[in-house]
Amino acid sequence: MSQKKESPRRQLLMQKKNGYEKLSPDDLRAMDEYCSAYIDIMNRAKTEREFVKETIRLAESSGFRPLERGTKLEPGDRVYRSVRGKGLCLAVIGREPMEQGTRIVAAHIDSPRLDLKPNPLSEEGGMVYFKTHYYGGIKKYQWVTIPLELHGVVVLKSGETVEINIGAQPGDPVFTITDLLPHLGADQMKKTMAEGITGEALRVLLGSRPDPDDEGDNRVKIMTLGILNEIYGIREEDFLSAELSLVPGFKAGELGFDRSLLAAYGHDDRVCSFAGFKALTELDVPDKTAVCILTDKEEIGSCGVSGAQSEAYDTFFDDLCRQDGSCLRVCYENSFCLSCDVTNAHDPLYADVDEMQNTTEINYGVGICKYTGARGKSGASDASAEVMGRLRAAFERDGIIWQSSDMGKVDKGGGGTVAVFFANRDIDTVDAGVPVLSMHAPYEVVSKLDTYMTYKAAKAIYKGV
Repeated sequence: MSQKKESPRRQLLMQKKNGYEKLSPDDLRAMDEYCSAYIDIMNRAKTEREFVKETIRLAESSGFRPLERGTKLEPGDRVYRSVRGKGLCLAVIGREPMEQGTRIVAAHIDSPRLDLKPNPLSEEGGMVYFKTHYYGGIKKYQWVTIPLELHGVVVLKSGETVEINIGAQPGDPVFTITDLLPHLGADQMKKTMAEGITGEALRVLLGSRPDPDDEGDNRVKIMTLGILNEIYGIREEDFLSAELSLVPGFKAGELGFDRSLLAAYGHDDRVCSFAGFKALTELDVPDKTAVCILTDKEEIGSCGVSGAQSEAYDTFFDDLCRQDGSCLRVCYENSFCLSCDVTNAHDPLYADVDEMQNTTEINYGVGICKYTGARGKSGASDASAEVMGRLRAAFERDGIIWQSSDMGKVDKGGGGTVAVFFANRDIDTVDAGVPVLSMHAPYEVVSKLDTYMTYKAAKAIYKGV
């Protein structure tokens, strides 16, 4: 039988291959080692506050120190600054002055969750609950009947700040949100998925034991407050000065018989945040100053004092510029930013939402997203051809396995990242990150290969682009 004829021009086609066809045994070992470190931090940091605290600990062990205003910095110096304990800026000082530009990896460290209302504690039907207000875009039905942990801080009337982390350690109690049994759920099942569980129904069950020394109403609530007061010194009015959140009580770990996937709460976007952070800690002395920016509030618009729109991040850059007499605006003009955020991974069980020629797939590498936004690219920075060309060249130079990314079909997809806010500062910016299955769910899934390639992509940016 004769072979099929192939034109030499066939080489002009873009060849998309599963990344495992390109990895060496050394690559596989390095990938597993990196993913193990990532799993470790994911099991110790489930909120933005915890992630900042943990990354500072790791940064200081790698030679980083707090940035002091007025201090003369030398090439190779490693500095950081916390943004109200919920954002973080880190830099490795380069040989060139700041006016020559910086190389930035920016990501966010907040994730969808359930925040407590300012006055959350209620008793109903002999049971006590926390009333919540969900944070970020969630499917509300996914948050019922799963184990929940309570994380955050409470500032007492005395001014003392109390840290709370309940449910993560062996022997801790856990919490949950109840759902209607199917035997009585005929009417509920007729509702749409969006209507079946309402925001006000996301009430977290805390207990049912009444105070034995009280004969009035709210005896279960009083019993619960008594426990909180005994352990933490909390009174009910202290919830007004608290930041407490319920997060899924799941452990991060390897998924599948082949252990090729990672399952965890909060991959969006700590899988990219850790990549940018880890790559920076391994950097030697770069030509241009390398900066990792970890922001808060992305899931609700990057607003507020710790969100990407905050001038706190400009102040960090300005302080770096002042130490060598550089102009901040000139620095921005010559900088390059990789907005490192997750993207949609094609799920064959829901194939109708994707346009396959422009979607990311598991195990095909870091996803490069030229633009995000929705309804006609609204809210996107839309990277220029020149910016995309620089990124491709850097990835080609360092052997990064990558793929083109788009958030679903034109009339179905949409989403945003911090890219637009760095582009608004006159910084050339492009999105790239890890493809995710079940994004914004309590338990998300990513590929080890894509996770590792995103870390290598961050290293490539710091090296030069």
